[in-house]
Amino acid sequence: MDKNELTDILFELTRNNGVSGDEFCASNTAASMLEKYTSDVTVDDFGNVIANIGKREDGKPHIMLDAHIDEIGFIVTYITDEGFLKVSNCGGIDRRLLLAQQVEVLCSNRRRIFGVVTSTPPHLESDDKKAPKLEDVFVDTGMSKEEVEEIVSLGDRVVISNEPCSLLGDRVTSKCLDDRAGVLTLIQTLELLKNEFESLKCSLSVVLSSQEETGERGAKTSAYKVDPDMAIAVDVSFARVEGDKKDTCGVMGKGPMIGVSPSLSKSMSNRLVQIAKDNGIPYQIEVMGGTTGTNADAIGVTRGGVKTVTVSIPLKNMHTPVEVISISDIESSARLIAEFLRNGVEADV
Repeated sequence: MDKNELTDILFELTRNNGVSGDEFCASNTAASMLEKYTSDVTVDDFGNVIANIGKREDGKPHIMLDAHIDEIGFIVTYITDEGFLKVSNCGGIDRRLLLAQQVEVLCSNRRRIFGVVTSTPPHLESDDKKAPKLEDVFVDTGMSKEEVEEIVSLGDRVVISNEPCSLLGDRVTSKCLDDRAGVLTLIQTLELLKNEFESLKCSLSVVLSSQEETGERGAKTSAYKVDPDMAIAVDVSFARVEGDKKDTCGVMGKGPMIGVSPSLSKSMSNRLVQIAKDNGIPYQIEVMGGTTGTNADAIGVTRGGVKTVTVSIPLKNMHTPVEVISISDIESSARLIAEFLRNGVEADV
């Protein structure tokens, strides 16, 4: 697929909401996209999407490719007498960006209503230097308590409303590029391999896992079910912005960030680096001193242990409604994973 096609698919993925614990809208959309490559696609009761490709055979490794389908957001915890909604976080919200945001309430009956996060005017604020605490945040829908209660239920999810758009070059911005960019990477990987599934020396399970932002819960259940020999967890990581330290971030447009960590498979990390060099694929090294903060942490300790590595897409403004990625990094990440599946699996078994 060319960059325009990839961008269109990415925007469709980001427009379908999937806050942690309520991913089914996003999961069903992504599952329909995977049906192009296999008829064995399911969405389980946990919201995980699992697509199986190839026949499992003794002596033939089974590979799990993972990207999480959920996104950060809020959950309605209370309705005040004035009709305002109190919320708590689902995942790591950047509280500095909350005030005066437009939000969308995803009601239990699948109706959607809009609101705004209330804020005190700066000239009435006693201390405007601190980010608001979530317990001090209220959502105003413009309705009374009685009107709100007809539509909104406690436990309904809330997302910051933002329309995806293209920037200069091949950069795009949207909410939940963490980790719909990873989902798109796996779709593009299958696109690159679609005429080669029978000749691969491995079988595959593509997993779009739920609840990563709230504890990697979907990765735990799906990895146990899939029972892979090896796994690649595709997520996003920090792309450098002005003021960031060069030794802690990647560079957008310079290719996937291959994870190196005590909690990851050293041989898989080395193999991905060699494949990138052999095939002229741009790449970066991401060194982590312990666990990775991704689904790789849960997958790697499933059952008796799974050899696991991370491939991360550089992303700016993480956990905000204006995340930014480069489509070329998705293309390079997909090429790297496809080449590993073609030529790197046996060398790493």
